[in-house]
Amino acid sequence: MKDVTVEDYKKRINLVTEYIANHLDEDISLGKLAELSCFSPYHFHRILRAFLQEPIGTHIIRIRMETAARLLRYSDLSVSEIAYRVGYDTPGSLTKTFRQFYGISPTEYKSNNNYFIMKPIKINSQLTIKGPRMVDLPERKVIYIKLYGEYGQLDFAGTWQRLWLFVKTEKLFSAGIEHLAIYHDDPKVTESGKLRTDLCLVITKEVVPKGEIGVKVMSSGKYAVFLYQGSYDQLEAVYDTIYGRLLPDAGLRLREAPCFDKYLNHPGRVAPENLKTEIYVPVE
Repeated sequence: MKDVTVEDYKKRINLVTEYIANHLDEDISLGKLAELSCFSPYHFHRILRAFLQEPIGTHIIRIRMETAARLLRYSDLSVSEIAYRVGYDTPGSLTKTFRQFYGISPTEYKSNNNYFIMKPIKINSQLTIKGPRMVDLPERKVIYIKLYGEYGQLDFAGTWQRLWLFVKTEKLFSAGIEHLAIYHDDPKVTESGKLRTDLCLVITKEVVPKGEIGVKVMSSGKYAVFLYQGSYDQLEAVYDTIYGRLLPDAGLRLREAPCFDKYLNHPGRVAPENLKTEIYVPVE
């Protein structure tokens, strides 16, 4: 395909994946998704499978199961409430599919904190992590590029360059542009090749999506903010320490929204041990 066609496809697929993520508690119609993407029904399934590396139906079920796993591990919601949150009419329907995916029932997984679906937790008390401090964030508009793959192996530098080129060509520059990374999946649950990350720049000017560059509004809400100083190589252990020790110690309850990083300095200008990252965790 020509580059312009690939970019157009990515723009349409962004619409589909965002819709799925925001409507897990509803009956997601494949016809609605095809209509939203503006792909013909005949080509819709083939195109989505090629870009997502799995059939669209499988993608929806997987996102539902992984969301359920996160809620079971990190929220106080009952199995019944979680079933409804991820689009199942009864807890039994969730249990059947969850067991097929992970070999354990939702109830067993919720009550056994020592059971890990994929990777064990790495809590490190030696890391330099400050917080939490509580903030209430307003809605913010961002431009973003969606990436798939293991968090630590993504091409952050090249992606930031493409976002900044878009800012320059569309004359979007203003003071206070922030660099954010929104993480949609838990690497303890989702296989590395399917992890979803949105690299974002906060924008104040009017903008429309173009090609791989998406535009969306981050919803307002309360966040616990942790400040980590050190190499990006340790971010997995940082997250595990926050979720496994610091959040429970602070008595905080998680809110159903993705966490994100805010990068405060540039890896090309400071030593790895002096990099500063704010981790925003949605809480009630």
